[in-house]
Amino acid sequence: MPHDPAPLPYLIIDFDSTFTQVEGLDELADIALEGHPDREKVVGAIRALTDRGMSGELNFSESLKQRLALLPAHQRHLAPLVARLKGKVSESIARNRGFFEEFRGRVYIVSSGFREFIEPVVAEYGIASDFVLANTFTYAPDGSINGFDATNILSRDGGKIEQLRQLDLLGDVYVLGDGYTDYQIREAGLANRFYAFTENVTRDAVVARADEVLPSFDEFLYQNKLPMTLSYPKNRIKVLLLENPDARAAELFRQEGYQVETITGGLDEDELVQHIEGVSILGIRSKTNVTPRVLEAANRLIAVGAFCIGTNQIDLTGCMKKGVAVFNAPFSNTRSVVELALGEIIMLARRIPDKNPKMHRGEWDKSASGSFEIRGKTLGIVGYGNIGSQLSVVAEAVGMKVVYYDVAEKLQLGNAVKCRTLEELLRQADVVTLHVDGRKENTNLFGAAELAMMKPGALLLNNSRGHIVDISALADVLRSGHLGGAAVDVFPYEPKTNQESFESELRGLPNVLLTPHIGGSTAEAQRNIAEFVPERIMQYINSGNTQQSVNFPNIQLPEQQAHRLIHIHANVPGVLARINNVLAQHHVNILGQYLKTNEHIGYVITDIDKQYDQEVIGELRKVEHTIKFRVLY
Repeated sequence: MPHDPAPLPYLIIDFDSTFTQVEGLDELADIALEGHPDREKVVGAIRALTDRGMSGELNFSESLKQRLALLPAHQRHLAPLVARLKGKVSESIARNRGFFEEFRGRVYIVSSGFREFIEPVVAEYGIASDFVLANTFTYAPDGSINGFDATNILSRDGGKIEQLRQLDLLGDVYVLGDGYTDYQIREAGLANRFYAFTENVTRDAVVARADEVLPSFDEFLYQNKLPMTLSYPKNRIKVLLLENPDARAAELFRQEGYQVETITGGLDEDELVQHIEGVSILGIRSKTNVTPRVLEAANRLIAVGAFCIGTNQIDLTGCMKKGVAVFNAPFSNTRSVVELALGEIIMLARRIPDKNPKMHRGEWDKSASGSFEIRGKTLGIVGYGNIGSQLSVVAEAVGMKVVYYDVAEKLQLGNAVKCRTLEELLRQADVVTLHVDGRKENTNLFGAAELAMMKPGALLLNNSRGHIVDISALADVLRSGHLGGAAVDVFPYEPKTNQESFESELRGLPNVLLTPHIGGSTAEAQRNIAEFVPERIMQYINSGNTQQSVNFPNIQLPEQQAHRLIHIHANVPGVLARINNVLAQHHVNILGQYLKTNEHIGYVITDIDKQYDQEVIGELRKVEHTIKFRVLY
């Protein structure tokens, strides 16, 4: 959309730790001291002086003198410094390059840093040398840097104040920076507002004095209704992560610029209702339920990430009808669960759950009674999905025969044989392992009747969902000796935190392995999940891509052309026609359009030219049956 540059105030932007992510002198020291034995010590001392000067603890001129005294730099180091700084421009500045080019003549770089490395970096953003006000180095005859031009007012205490007085700008002036010297411009009455820029560094003394705190340059543009690359500042997107996913998840979301809150345990419905307001992205595992009541309280929810395989704890249809996309990790922990199951089969077959505690009590019970090899035995897999089918291959590799049962038609792997009924499988399997999904219809799928059908002495494993097995019935057949053992990793009720006590009828029973829902709890699986789910969510937010969403129509979109309109609506006839009618009435050129529906919603993505009337957005939001609408710039 076209913008008139006239309303823009003059912007005074600091360079070090604002326009760039780093301090130029610190980086110069790092380059100049490469290979020096005291490199870390000297660079650390220079950075400490920088921090003291920027926070106001040490007067600026003294900070500058002491830093340059420690700096053994040469003119030849400046070219590699400039190259490094060009790659370290603050992310929100870099993605809004077009803004600086559009508003040439309204942006000044006023810095206590040095022109030699500042000017070539900002020049790539359309900021001319006349709009760069900074210090300059002095050099010895051999080209080594031996000081700074002391006649430059920016080398003195209060230099930025005097520089602004000399500029004598007519109109509003806004200052963006991370240091105390930036705030002093506002304090001296030479600026209308001071924005503390915290994308790279937060100095408490500076933040305390700011009119506004800017986690990113996007936020400044958004507040002042100025053209920006993003349609919405990322720092306003709040992420709530529950149940302790791998730290990589929070790291990825923070790197994207989002606000991230983490809570170690799960939340019950009342607690989640209290926490969900204002949350755009919710990350959970298996203990937290996203119910209709939670969705009713979720006023800004865009996406839910299940850091696990199952999604039965989420009201998928309710999310869909509210325009909330849900993503899970269907493959990331498959191998971990398979390896746990194989280990459990061997441990139970050798009666390790009986033998191990006896040894710890000092009892020597050397006996082969009840122990057997798994080679040649029949493994019955109930649920032949990602985990069940991979377990099938691994089990065959160690010599087991494999039969499986699934309500859906699945391609059998290796020599696995499909059973027509669950009973057929139970009558012949020496080991039965459950890998079914958590839908309500599977509650107590294994009750007294199914357990009674199993071969005497058979083993049962449940690494799927807790409500699949009737725990009381399982305890009865274990006590009676009908089953030879069991391994259970999931339970109908699981403690919300590690501090809560675990209670179950299965505790204390012989040859029973009980584990605290750790099927996918390996370093590899958790890392994979913590990368997979955020990446899917961020792709959805950044481009509208719904590939691998479990409740939205799946669309893998091409690269965005100009502006992208994302429209989610109830799946009723005529909505697409209404959308296109609005665009046609306003003579908007469509560059590409994509539609996919399911039984509840329609998902339309339209790429259009940048030039369009602002009224178009309002009218598209008002299209009948609209659930959610957003624009990606």
